[in-house]
Amino acid sequence: MKPAAALLSIFIMIAAASFRTSAAEKASPSPSGESGSFRNFQSFVTDSIDGGRTDIMERLLNLPNIEVGKGVTFRPKNNSYEMTLRFRMQNMVGLSFNRHMGLTSTDAQVKRLRLRFDGYIFSPKIVYSIQLGFSSYDTEMIPNGNMNLIRDAIVYYVPSPKWNIGFGQTKIKANRARVNSSSALQFIDRSIVNSEFGGDRDFGFFGEYNYGDFDSFALSAKGSVTLGEGRNFNSSDVSGFAYTGRLELYPCGRFHSNGELLEGDVAGEDNVKIMLAGAYTFNNNALRTQGMKGALFSDPRNIGSYYVDFILKYRGFAFVTDFMGRHCPSPIVSDPAAGNGSPAFIYTGSGLNVQTSYLFDKKWEVALRNSTMLPDAAVQTFLGYASWNQSTIGVTRYLIGHSLKIQMDLSYNYRNKAVTPDYDRWMLRFQVELGL
Repeated sequence: MKPAAALLSIFIMIAAASFRTSAAEKASPSPSGESGSFRNFQSFVTDSIDGGRTDIMERLLNLPNIEVGKGVTFRPKNNSYEMTLRFRMQNMVGLSFNRHMGLTSTDAQVKRLRLRFDGYIFSPKIVYSIQLGFSSYDTEMIPNGNMNLIRDAIVYYVPSPKWNIGFGQTKIKANRARVNSSSALQFIDRSIVNSEFGGDRDFGFFGEYNYGDFDSFALSAKGSVTLGEGRNFNSSDVSGFAYTGRLELYPCGRFHSNGELLEGDVAGEDNVKIMLAGAYTFNNNALRTQGMKGALFSDPRNIGSYYVDFILKYRGFAFVTDFMGRHCPSPIVSDPAAGNGSPAFIYTGSGLNVQTSYLFDKKWEVALRNSTMLPDAAVQTFLGYASWNQSTIGVTRYLIGHSLKIQMDLSYNYRNKAVTPDYDRWMLRFQVELGL
């Protein structure tokens, strides 16, 4: 193709994309599904290039679908595959203050930078999900020396919307707060309760069964059998796996727009929606202090984790409660694999997280959260406190749902019977979330 023709083709493609977007937003569709402006432009292309229709119009009609929050989707004419490309980033700055309101630390970073690929190949029943993390927070080396670049890499067989099975690495379906994407939070980050007791990603087999719809009783049953040592651990020289089961009940029907996975009532439920769920993970011969997270130790232990979740949403109001905990017959480990001479321990005990929010005109949201850690007496000496309470108030301005938002929150920490009273009391954070 000659340079002039090439430039003309590029111009035509750009102009056609503009016509298509404008027509979709402003014009009424014609009986054939095309706007008048775009139909006229199609006639122009047909009549003006080489005296007839060229392959340029074919390309224009098959441009990728682009929508903020839903990524860029590619699909050939024969529908043999589909790929949706998404990215997101979280730019965050945080300030911590001691009890005398003295600044103790400043945290400024790209906290999360993710690239994600979802879709199907060969058949819509064979679905894949890949997610990579590139920030220092995401790629921090795990205790056995492996890198953390890969977050999700899993393939599902989905014969119907009712059930599916998967194989690969993804999130364990244990507690609500962990299954929620970090892009769908109404605070800068998850609670201290989830940070300690929440599940994590792991490699293995996953299954899910769904019953019911939006207007009647519904339930979901989810389970997995995984390695038990967490994401990217790759291999373990001890026997034993992690077994997880979760049951979700929706007495008033399912949430719209996957609202059970999004904090706050962003969808604006017209009717009361409720979810009550429980889950349990048994990690046989665990090698890390948090089961699928934490430091390594050389003496395997059986660790059990339990979770209870409750969600209520109605017309901009949302209320969430998470109760979770961990138990282990012998939480004190005298021979830590780290080799630093200090005893390791498994944080046993429980935690309660309660948060509520209201969304004004689907733009501004005010949220309150109270999180309490209640460690067992056996590990309080190692932790240096009898209990830890963190109260947080957050404000979010939604521009395009959870895909583009500005957030700020303020937290106050109180530790009961703290061995060292000079801990940070206040934390102020600001964050911009942007995702395609």
